[in-house]
Amino acid sequence: MTDKVRIDSLGANSLNGNNETYLARQAEFESNVRSYPRKLPLAIAKANGVWITDVENNQYLDCLAGAGTLALGHNHPDVLQSIQNVITSGLPLHTLDLTTPLKDQFSEYLLSLLPQQGKEYCLQFTGPSGADAVEAAMKLAKKVTGRTGIISFSGGYHGMTHATLAVTGNLSPKEAVNGMMPEVQFMPYPHQYRCPLGIGGDAGVKALTYYFENLINDVESGVRKPAAVILEAVQGEGGVNPAPAEWLQRIRKVTQEHGILLILDEVQAGFCRTGKQFAFEHAGIEPDIIVMSKAVGGGLPLAVLGIKKQFDAWAPGHHTGTFRGNQLAMATGLTTLKILKEEKIAEKVAAQGEWLKGKLADMQKRYPVIGHVRGLGLMIGIEIVKPNEAQDHMGCYPADGELSALLQKKCFEAGLILERGGRNGCVLRLLPSLLITNDELGIFLDKFEQALLAAGIKPV
Repeated sequence: MTDKVRIDSLGANSLNGNNETYLARQAEFESNVRSYPRKLPLAIAKANGVWITDVENNQYLDCLAGAGTLALGHNHPDVLQSIQNVITSGLPLHTLDLTTPLKDQFSEYLLSLLPQQGKEYCLQFTGPSGADAVEAAMKLAKKVTGRTGIISFSGGYHGMTHATLAVTGNLSPKEAVNGMMPEVQFMPYPHQYRCPLGIGGDAGVKALTYYFENLINDVESGVRKPAAVILEAVQGEGGVNPAPAEWLQRIRKVTQEHGILLILDEVQAGFCRTGKQFAFEHAGIEPDIIVMSKAVGGGLPLAVLGIKKQFDAWAPGHHTGTFRGNQLAMATGLTTLKILKEEKIAEKVAAQGEWLKGKLADMQKRYPVIGHVRGLGLMIGIEIVKPNEAQDHMGCYPADGELSALLQKKCFEAGLILERGGRNGCVLRLLPSLLITNDELGIFLDKFEQALLAAGIKPV
């Protein structure tokens, strides 16, 4: 074997090299914008379920799963078969938004998963990214209401396009990007560990609830009535922060009273990830617009809005895009959604999440650098702190983004892939396949503790 490029059986260029060789070539080929290869320096050769194998034959337990996209893990046999079925059926692979029998089946099934079996909703197929779906949702809200403002929340993540970046909390990617979408008002989002009002507990949630309601009702707030409120019922990139049910219920009530559309971004938290079909179901509410992507396409690019029919004010072609009819994604999405429902994966995920949080809470007692464990289902965050420094008035230690980054590195070296999020990247995030077994979760716990020890953290 040589280091020359060869053509493999799939017709793809392949190197007889190691991870370092591939990564060096990627750095040559690609823009500086690439991110994951900097944190996870591997070249993937194959993947199955929750396991990834690199070109050097190292195995990794994948608790990232395409940032939550791969609900059934890598290369689920039924998902692969659904792709084969489309390829051999004669269906076109590209259809704009033209109808096919497959699209009909997918649409009917997806609608059946929405509140009240989707009787009050219709679907809009947008461009295949969650960001385009968010763009469409905000445009529609403005069209429906005739108003222009949007209320978003600190810590929220809704995309990286020009408008979605405007409603995203993270300041770093906004640097030197001028002309942001105007009339975006940010408000504080509840945080189980670091209350943004410095109160904490139920009192903090009540204060945040009052703050939101007062801003909408106060005729001297300085904020014009918005077209929409957009939020995640569990913030993902923002550090795995679940919204308290009572806070979310009050926001739903206030928005209804004032004719403000409520947009729920379920791109990462949707489809059983939190132990329910959608994360907003934990609060028993119905959004006006539901943003869906990631898992809805079964691993392939797809994004869809669920819109209350009364707010479907679009004229034909007023939000369009070339890739709205991804037949392969509808096939893999339909297969994935059926498996999630028919095999009652939500119940399994809810139970596993509670078990895993309990185990991590036990680990927290031995390793005080674990400041807080939170989340729902298999969407879990582990906040890393500096336990040797002074606590604040709420009893919280300072966040430790540097140690979190080191732990991510040590996890990788131990064969465990995790992502980070939250303020300064201080939260280690779990988003594994929803089919992960209890034994594999045990392996996660073992590898995570290995990483803590390898980072020089001694148990107490």
